Amino acid sequence: MLVNQIAEAIRTRRKELDITQSHLSELSDISVNTIYKLERAQSNPSIEIIQKLMDVLGLELNIEVKKVNK
Repeated sequence: MLVNQIAEAIRTRRKELDITQSHLSELSDISVNTIYKLERAQSNPSIEIIQKLMDVLGLELNIEVKKVNK
């Protein structure tokens, strides 16, 4: 589920900014193929790749870890 949410956020923001996948690739130094697969939730990108894209797109990724008491 998380990969789908990230994919949607990246795709939506990229389109809002009117940036092509190719241009995003140049700006973030990430391959077009990686961006293509990520936007379709067909890959499991590293946090570093996600962070590079988020920085270029002006997005922020928040991860929350909670201890579950049983």
